Amino acid sequence: MTIVAAVPTQRRRRPELAAFLRSRRARVTPEDVGMPPGLRRRTPGLRREEVAQLSGVGVTWYTWLEQGRPINASAQVLDAVARTLRLDRPEREHLYHLAEVPYAPERSAADIAVVSPELQGILDALDPHPAVLYNARYDVLATNAMYERLFFQDERGGQGMNTGPFGIRNVLWALFTVPEATCPLVDRKRELPLMVAQLRGAYGRHVGEPTWEEFVRLLAEASAEFARLWRSGDVVPPGTRVKAFRHERVGEVRLTSVSLSVNGMPECRIVTYTPNDEESRQGLASLREVTERRIPPPAGDGIR
Repeated sequence: MTIVAAVPTQRRRRPELAAFLRSRRARVTPEDVGMPPGLRRRTPGLRREEVAQLSGVGVTWYTWLEQGRPINASAQVLDAVARTLRLDRPEREHLYHLAEVPYAPERSAADIAVVSPELQGILDALDPHPAVLYNARYDVLATNAMYERLFFQDERGGQGMNTGPFGIRNVLWALFTVPEATCPLVDRKRELPLMVAQLRGAYGRHVGEPTWEEFVRLLAEASAEFARLWRSGDVVPPGTRVKAFRHERVGEVRLTSVSLSVNGMPECRIVTYTPNDEESRQGLASLREVTERRIPPPAGDGIR
């Protein structure tokens, strides 16, 4: 029997990194970066020394990087090379992955929340079943009306969910920072450890990224329960299971959650909730009826 020795990951990635950089360099012309075309260019695109100059790095260092030598690259240097080579976001993430540097794009809450009309249409079409679009950190990127009715609307129909530390609604932040008596999960002690274990599974792909590290740190400071569960180190993947929720208007509903991946949105998923029994189906129907009625303002409001 022939035994094939395992090749270290770094040794496998370095040739890929070298080939990727060469291919990206070949497609950028001097005119693209405001340089004169020059004469006697034997190969298309920029020369190595030109990439180094435009990126503010040494020619020898960039040459070694493109040759796949085992040198270390910082995020700042990779960003400079990516700008010079005019890489888009997927290409930049690929560059970071090959260089084994954590990828941490700067994203605002507005960037995170942008969802295409087509994807929103899919969520809306799933009504009367609650549906939501999450990223791997449980940020709420988009919902349909029934999801809002079940989880977020307070007595007057307003938004009843606190935002996370980055100014966007986050399910984990909401569940761990509200009093246990007001938590919508019936079996909180079973569900919360599973959600934290799913978060840790995703965190493994983002170790060292400032946004993720800050999110975990702030939630651990805000919730001793989250901090305890995080220290357990448990990891589980998302999966289909029955969850029971309580709502002040219709009581308890039991729903089966199913996760669906979304093309073009890495680590994002649509989660749908379907009634697990007839009583829960009627509960959702009743919730639709009561929330569609106009809720009168409390006494004392309005013009006198």
